[in-house]
Amino acid sequence: MAFSLAGKWILITGASSGFGAAAASAFGALGCNLLLAARRLDRLETTASAARQAGAPQALAHVMDVCKTASVEKFVLWAKTKTNAVDVLINNAGGAHGLEPVATGRDEDWEAMLQTNVLGILRVTRAVLPMIPKDSGSSILNIGSVAGRTAYEGGAVYCAAKAGELKITQALRLELNGTGIRIGTVDPGLARTEFGLVRFKGDEARADKVYEGVNPLVAEDIAEALVWVATRPPHVNIDEMVIKPVDQAATFKVFRRGK
Repeated sequence: MAFSLAGKWILITGASSGFGAAAASAFGALGCNLLLAARRLDRLETTASAARQAGAPQALAHVMDVCKTASVEKFVLWAKTKTNAVDVLINNAGGAHGLEPVATGRDEDWEAMLQTNVLGILRVTRAVLPMIPKDSGSSILNIGSVAGRTAYEGGAVYCAAKAGELKITQALRLELNGTGIRIGTVDPGLARTEFGLVRFKGDEARADKVYEGVNPLVAEDIAEALVWVATRPPHVNIDEMVIKPVDQAATFKVFRRGK
C-alpha cells in the first residue's frame, strides 16, 4: 500500500524547470505542501502556480543558489518560518556545462558542475537535515544520472560529479542508518529538458541534435518515479533507480529512427 504524503512538506531544489518543476506538480497533485528553490524567482513562481493548480495546498517559492552556503542557509531560515518539518528533500539542482575533452575544458564549466552536482547536494542536505523527521517515512532523494555510472568522452567532469552524487547518496544511507530516514538516488538516461540548452550554452540546434530520431524521457517520467519512491511504505527504501528510454540500451547505444 502506498504511503500517503498528503499534507506533508516537500522541498525541491532546481524547481524552476525540468525535473524539479515537474516534480512540484506531481507532488502537488498528492496534496503535498511545497518549498521550491532555485535561482530564477520568476520561473519559480510559475512552478508554484502550476503546483497549486495541480492540488498543492501551499506552494511557496524562495531564491536559493546551491553554490553558496550563505544562500542555502538563508533559504532554510525562511523555510523554518513556514514549517518545522521537511518530509521529503529532493536534491535536483545540477546540470552539465560544455562537452569539451579534458585537454580543452574550461575552469568555469568544471567548477559550475562540481559546485551544483556535488557541493550543492552536500550544502543543502547539511542545512535541511535537522528539519527531516526521524522514523516517519521521510526521504532524501537525489537526482543522479547514468553518467555517474558510465563515463563518456567529453563528460569527464560531469560524469565525475554524478559519480560523486552516487557516492554521497550511499554514504548518507550508512550515516543515517537507524534514523528511519530513507535515502535514494534516481538516475535518468537520455531525457529532454533544458539540460541540453544549458550544456551547449543556448545552442538549440546542437541540443536538438542529441534527441534526433529518439523518443527520450521527459520531465514527467522522472517526477512520476520520484513520487513512487517517496510513497513506498515507510519500512521500504529504494536505494537506486536507473531510468532510460527504451531507445537507449546503454549510454553509448541509442537507437535513432531513420538512421
